[in-house]
Amino acid sequence: MRPSERAFLTAIFWCRWLVAPFLIGLALTLILLIYRFFADFYGLAVELPKLTWHDLIVGVLNMIDIALTANLVLIVIFSGYENFITKTKPQDRIDWPGGLADIDFMALKQRLMGSIVVIAAVDALAWYLDLEKEADPTKLGWAIGFPLMFVAAMLLLAISDRLSRDAE
Repeated sequence: MRPSERAFLTAIFWCRWLVAPFLIGLALTLILLIYRFFADFYGLAVELPKLTWHDLIVGVLNMIDIALTANLVLIVIFSGYENFITKTKPQDRIDWPGGLADIDFMALKQRLMGSIVVIAAVDALAWYLDLEKEADPTKLGWAIGFPLMFVAAMLLLAISDRLSRDAE
C-alpha cells in the first residue's frame, strides 16, 4: 500500500472519533428527559385531586413516552459507541445487562423501529383517551396509521434481514 493510501485510510479511521461529541450530546439529552419526566410527575401530583382518571392516564402515558424515548437514546448511544468508536467486550462488563453491548446493525434497526412503534402507539393511545375533548377524524386516522406504518416497515426489515442471513 502506498503511503498516500495509508495516510488516507488512517485519516478515515480516526474520523470515527468525530461521532463521540454526538454521543456525548445524546447522553446530555437524558438530563433534559429526566427534568421533563419529573416536571410532568410534579404537575400530575399537584393536580391529582382535580384530575379525572382519563387525564391521569394520559399524564402517565406521557411519562411512559419520555421513559421510552430515554431508552431509545441509550440504544443509539451504546450501538454508536460499539459500532464506531470501539468494540466492548461483554465478558469484561459482567455488571452490564444483556444486550447492552455487541448490538449488530440488524438488531439495532429492529430495536429502533420497535421503540418508535411503541412510542407512536403510546401517543395514539393518549390521543384516543382524549377523544372526547377534541374529536378530529383526520387526526385519529394519522394517530392509528402512523404506528401501523412503522409496524409494516419493521416487518419488511425483518423479512429482508432474514433473507439476507439465509443467503449467506
